[in-house]
Amino acid sequence: MRVAAVLLVLLTLAGCGGAVQVEPPRPEGEAATACDRLAPLLPKTLDGEERGTSEPASPYVAVWGSGVIALRCGVPRPVRMAPTDQLQEIEGVGWFADPEKPALFTAVTGTAYVEVTVGGEHVAAEVLADLSGPIAQATTPRA
Repeated sequence: MRVAAVLLVLLTLAGCGGAVQVEPPRPEGEAATACDRLAPLLPKTLDGEERGTSEPASPYVAVWGSGVIALRCGVPRPVRMAPTDQLQEIEGVGWFADPEKPALFTAVTGTAYVEVTVGGEHVAAEVLADLSGPIAQATTPRA
């Protein structure tokens, strides 16, 4: 339900100026560490959209454009994801595509789940490919 509310807010605010309202996740432990590593690795421009600001400000949230692309690091495991679901691998990262929300994708890693909403005219595969490298780098456990 929370994911649906976030998606609705993002799509409603797409095209509006200013900060985009996004509920930040609250990762803990290994997930928080991975998300802290991810924040500075994220691109300033994504699929032609400049990095914007979210409200409330959080190191676990990134938005591009007017919120048409949004990332939340450290979210819970997707409720609809079954153990037998096939993940789409892009640049070494497995992505779960929510069958009921075609704009919602979750990177499934060993340390954190990273949710990405891709709206508007953007091609999800291109956006996910651009985010997969930083996500893989940040979520790979360090020795």
